[in-house]
Amino acid sequence: MPTILIIDDEASLVSSLTFALEAEGYKVHGAGTGAEGLAAVAALHPDLVLLDLRLPDRSGLEVLEALPRGENDNSSAPQVIMISAHGDTRAAVKAVKMGAADYLTKPFDLDELLAIIESALERRRMACEIDFHRRAALRDSGLVGQSPALLELAATIGRVARSGTARILILGESGTGKALVAKAIHTGSPRAAGPFIEINCASLPEQLIEAELFGAEKGAYTGAHARRAGLVALADKGTLFLDEIGELPLPLQAKLLHFLENGQYRAIGSSASQTADVRVVAATNRDLAKEAAAGRFREDLYYRLNVISLAVPPLRERGDDIGELADHFARRYAHEEGVAPIRLGAVARGLLAAYRWPGNVRELKNLIERLTILFPGREIGAAELPPEIAKVPQTASPAAAAPAVPAAPAAPAAAPREAASISDALADAERDMLLAALREHAGHKGKAADSLGISRHAFKRRLQRLGIQ
Repeated sequence: MPTILIIDDEASLVSSLTFALEAEGYKVHGAGTGAEGLAAVAALHPDLVLLDLRLPDRSGLEVLEALPRGENDNSSAPQVIMISAHGDTRAAVKAVKMGAADYLTKPFDLDELLAIIESALERRRMACEIDFHRRAALRDSGLVGQSPALLELAATIGRVARSGTARILILGESGTGKALVAKAIHTGSPRAAGPFIEINCASLPEQLIEAELFGAEKGAYTGAHARRAGLVALADKGTLFLDEIGELPLPLQAKLLHFLENGQYRAIGSSASQTADVRVVAATNRDLAKEAAAGRFREDLYYRLNVISLAVPPLRERGDDIGELADHFARRYAHEEGVAPIRLGAVARGLLAAYRWPGNVRELKNLIERLTILFPGREIGAAELPPEIAKVPQTASPAAAAPAVPAAPAAPAAAPREAASISDALADAERDMLLAALREHAGHKGKAADSLGISRHAFKRRLQRLGIQ
């Protein structure tokens, strides 16, 4: 049942509107002054406010200015319909420019009011639904938490997602979740119904990337036995995400620049130009400005891609979020594995918060997955954590203790080795656990799985992942 707040000092009008709106199924409250109205908004969180332009203690425009805006959460912002007397039309129009949904001039027809209310509430329902899907996309991205860095990122994603055309360059270290941030931007954009196409520019040899991006005609190169559509064509009316854009070879950078400038491209072996309506989002862990200065990246392409830049903070700068993120992944992997979730003890939480996470969110996610597999339903302490984490000195403010670093450059050279040693240690422990269960049950996989409290399918999947025959 939607809640409507009437802010008007005309008691008879408030009374008659309350009676009429309650008869239509609305829950109605009244306030006689601007101060009372703002207090009621804070307490009741109404879906819609009927606001008089002239109040005893302040103008309706002042009240409108003080109402929640809902820039990143429309559920916190009521729809506002201004009520004006004759001669106040100019002020009412100004109110609409300030964000009011509509205005009515006294005296007004009840049927007209009901139609405007219904329309405004429908807009609010749609806005809240978009917010729901946007927040779901953020949760799926691993953007869980309340740290200032995370909230700023989420707010920026919400703003840039509203545009369906502006190109975005996502900066951040490996493992921070750049690809998932790109998907969240797509999901919250007007192109959400279109395709989201992703390519990692570092994953293919140079001779294949052009065909992958722009397509190829039959016989265009050795092995091209049929006409092939490129990812640009597949992304039409949607979003093309170019991950690790700094790895794109220079010759292809020129062709990508041509497409960004003209919206046209040519498949390999074709003389005909094709067009595609595509929003391009790119990501890198490099400093592309320095790469351009060194001649390794086209400066003109850099400026074309960098219409809006969005920096994804490393996990070490989100120290307040680590515990919440770990709990999020614990629930997720417990559900996937069909086991009870692990529980992080106070000591473990302190160690996780103090660790620098060179592999960022990806490293934390992998750690929680391994712990869920090894110790389902158990409380995790220092003994269950890898030595690289268990030996880290705990501090009162791990996020503050870590020096700030630019988001775009690659992680320190020692990071891959450190992250790999954690992964290797956990993989060895998991392998030992599986082999011990098999030995105990004479190689019977079903009984071994039952003894570990996991499904037989999950047991076999882990054997395959670890290369155990």
